[in-house]
Amino acid sequence: MSKVDLKDFKFDGVRQEAISDLHELSSEDQDQLLMAGVVTDLSTRSASFLQMDQSSVHCQSRDENVEIMDIKDAMKKYDGLKEYMWTLIDPDKDEFTKSAHDNLHGGYFIRVKAGAKIKDPIQSCLMLKSEQVGQNVHNVIIIEEGAEAHIITGCSVAHGTKSGAHLGISEFFVNKNASLTFTMVHNWSDSVAVRPRSAGVVEEGGKFLSNYVLLKPVKDLQMYPSIELNGPDSVARFNSVVVATEGSLLDMGNRVVMNAPDTRCEIIARTISSGGTIINRGHIAAHHVPSKGHLECQGLILGGGRIWAIPELDGTVEGVELSHEASVGKIAQEEIEYLMARGLDEDEATSTIVRGFLNTDIMGLPERLKNEIDKQIEELQASDAM
Repeated sequence: MSKVDLKDFKFDGVRQEAISDLHELSSEDQDQLLMAGVVTDLSTRSASFLQMDQSSVHCQSRDENVEIMDIKDAMKKYDGLKEYMWTLIDPDKDEFTKSAHDNLHGGYFIRVKAGAKIKDPIQSCLMLKSEQVGQNVHNVIIIEEGAEAHIITGCSVAHGTKSGAHLGISEFFVNKNASLTFTMVHNWSDSVAVRPRSAGVVEEGGKFLSNYVLLKPVKDLQMYPSIELNGPDSVARFNSVVVATEGSLLDMGNRVVMNAPDTRCEIIARTISSGGTIINRGHIAAHHVPSKGHLECQGLILGGGRIWAIPELDGTVEGVELSHEASVGKIAQEEIEYLMARGLDEDEATSTIVRGFLNTDIMGLPERLKNEIDKQIEELQASDAM
C-alpha cells in the first residue's frame, strides 16, 4: 500500500454553504451524485444527508421514524454519543482515525426507531467539492430493536474535481431482531485517496447486509470493515463488485467474527483488474457452534494488472462450518468462442461475460439503483473497447 501524506491536503478552512434543495446543485454534480446512487428527487427517499468538503450542507427526514442529523448536532443532543461513538474503533488505530478524531468536520447520525419498517431508502452522500481538500467524517448508525432499513451511501467527487482525501469512520449498531441493508457506491477520481474505517455489532436475531460497488478510478483505497455477530441467530453478508482501472491501488476486504451460536455469514467479492492492483482480503472467525461461514473471492484480470486474494478462516471450537473459494484468472477462451459461435464478435462476447461476472442481482438493490449500476458496467465495457 502506497503512502498517503496527509500534509498534501487541506484539512482546515474548506467550508460550503447549506443547500435546501439538492436540485440547486449543477446538473454535472447531480450526475456525479447519481453515479454514486444518490438522487435529487427526495420523494423516493425517507431521509437524505449531504456532506460537501468540510460542511454538512443538507439534512432532511421525511419519515418520523428516521432521525438523521449532522454528527456534531447529535453529539450535542445525546451527550457526546458516549455509548456509541468510538466504542468500536480505536481513535489511535492509525493516523487516519486520529485525524478524524482530532479534527472532526462532520458526518451523519442515523437512528431508526424501534419496530419501524422503513419503506424508502435513507440516503447519505459524502462529496469532495474542492481541489486537494481533506475530509474527516464520523458516521454512527443505530437500527433499534425490530426495525428495518436500507441506507444508500454515495461517496463522490464533484464534477471536475480531481484530487482529495476522504477519511471516513463508520460505526454500526444493529439491535435485537433489527435488519440493516447498507449499500455503498464509490464514485471517486484517479487522484483521490480514500481511507474508510468501519466496524459494527449485530445483536440477537439481527441482520446486516453490506453491498459495495466501485467501478470508477480511484488512486488509493484501503478499507476492511469488520462486523461482530454478538447474538444468537444473527447474520452478516457482504457483497462486493469492484473494478480496478489502470493506476488504481485497492487494498480491501471484509471481516466477520461470530461470537454467538446459530450465527451465519457470507462474504462474496467479484473483482476485475483492467490495469490496477487489487489486494482482496477476507476473514471469517467462528468461536461458537453451531455457526456457518462462507468466503468467496473471484477475480478476473483483463489486459494487465494484479489481483491478490487472501482468504482467512479461523475456527476455535469443534463443529464450526467454514469454507472458502478463491480464484484469479482470465476469461476462458472456450466461453468467448461459445458466444462467438452464436453470432457475437469477440468484444461483444467479452462484454457479455464481464456483465455476467459483475452481476448485481445478488445484492437485492432497489431497481432504480441497480439500473444505474448496470449502466455504469455498460459504460465500463464501452470504454475498455475503445
